[in-house]
Amino acid sequence: MKHLQVAVGIIRNDRGEIFLAQRPSTSHMANMWEFPGGKIEANETAQQALVRELQEETGIEVTDARPYDLADHHYPDLRVTLHFFIVEGWQGEPYGREGQPQRWVEQKALVADEFPPANHDIVARLVAEAAAV
Repeated sequence: MKHLQVAVGIIRNDRGEIFLAQRPSTSHMANMWEFPGGKIEANETAQQALVRELQEETGIEVTDARPYDLADHHYPDLRVTLHFFIVEGWQGEPYGREGQPQRWVEQKALVADEFPPANHDIVARLVAEAAAV
């Protein structure tokens, strides 16, 4: 079974909103919302991949990212390990560099069912943390 390692950025602004991008209609889990990120390449750390992927996908230069959680998910033909980071410092304004729709959503208003299953526990945790503030 193929095993992908993926770096994922939870980009959170000072208003408590999180930047989301929509998956392309031609991709696995088409049209679902996601936190930007991508595959960790050989000889690359998760943090290095995060910085590279967020620059490629959203046009930002990450200046502050801290590890948040790991999620391991099994699909019928694929195992995915997601390395989540909270990103609260960056230069530039995030946008969909690859033409994908994007939006800012209040952390407490995230909806797990709008994300691929591998993200559901993380989304629930983010919502719970926002509600506790």
